Amino acid sequence: MTRPDFDEIIERRGTHSAKWDKMEAFSGVSPDDGLPMWVADMDFRPPHSVTQAVRDYVDHGVFGYFGDDDAYLDSITWWMRTRHGWEVDPGHIFSTHGLVNGAGLCIDAFSDPGDAVVMFTPIYHAFFRVIHGGGRKVTELPMVRNGARYELDFDAYDGMMTGKEKILLLCSPHNPGGRVWTRTELEQMLAFAQRHDLIIVSDEIHHDLILPGQKHIPMALIDGAADRLVMMTASTKTFNLAGMHTGNVIISDPDLRRLFEARMGALGISPNAFAKHMVPAAYSPEGADWVDALMDYIAGNCRVFDEGINAIPGVTSMPLEGTYLAWVDFTDTGMAATEVERRILKDAKIAVNHGSVFGLGGDAYQRFNLATPRSRVTEAVDRMQKAFADLQ
Repeated sequence: MTRPDFDEIIERRGTHSAKWDKMEAFSGVSPDDGLPMWVADMDFRPPHSVTQAVRDYVDHGVFGYFGDDDAYLDSITWWMRTRHGWEVDPGHIFSTHGLVNGAGLCIDAFSDPGDAVVMFTPIYHAFFRVIHGGGRKVTELPMVRNGARYELDFDAYDGMMTGKEKILLLCSPHNPGGRVWTRTELEQMLAFAQRHDLIIVSDEIHHDLILPGQKHIPMALIDGAADRLVMMTASTKTFNLAGMHTGNVIISDPDLRRLFEARMGALGISPNAFAKHMVPAAYSPEGADWVDALMDYIAGNCRVFDEGINAIPGVTSMPLEGTYLAWVDFTDTGMAATEVERRILKDAKIAVNHGSVFGLGGDAYQRFNLATPRSRVTEAVDRMQKAFADLQ
């Protein structure tokens, strides 16, 4: 495989890119001179195998109903086996309209209006939308900052439960904190779910985006989890295919599988035909090589970003273990969140995700997307240092 050119600047303005073309409406930062570091998609092309699969499909020119999922399902099982050591039965795989949709379906299938969903916060903001939209409540269990990383305090969490909780919605690796959970932590999560009779819905969309030296462990590999576990994975985050809106919900327990299948059938959900061509092309040896090159590049971006941001007094970028999303703490600047946001948006002209939308514990933070050419990361660091120059 020819090594991908992640340094290439690809013009995305005017292409219906949410990240670029919706940036001004979202943050007030113009795409003419602003840097979009908010939406979690990458400014990189996917592997050549994916674009070639789309070209071949388009060249064929007939876009009827897709039949025979074997290649699609086989590629998923191959990927999970070779990349994660996880044997998946293809009969356990459901295809949803992305994983936010998958989370919503799980909440609908495994709980009732008025029930509560447990989450370790701060956490991916879209989860709150689907939980509240479904008439459920959120029980937020704030993570504990221990030095440069988040940890979990299950002794405290036991006392915070209300008895209405039915689901533990897990983010693994964690977004926005960038934690890759250890086996011990996953076992503790399972024990917690068993104590409180919770179904675990494990969103592992970032499971391929692991920094060198780290190891992601699927929750499905934790002994004793199967009878209360729903796994959610996707190729979309890994290969920058978010617009494909296709994810996998994988359920080995037959009772949970029947409940989920009933909701899928009632709502008439099925994936689009383009996904059935793109996923096998991504989950391939060429795709594996591309991901390895990607994570080497992201690691370099992290080094550049962290060195520059941590040089600003009172500002700390939490070291990433997984994902490409930097979680930056402004607590020690002594500034109100509104002033921090003003400087980032107005002075540095960088669109970011504000920490408050991620739930309890997020107010002092901002999230930066580092999946962009390194020249833009370098530019972002320079702009941030100038915006906070009075602290130096």
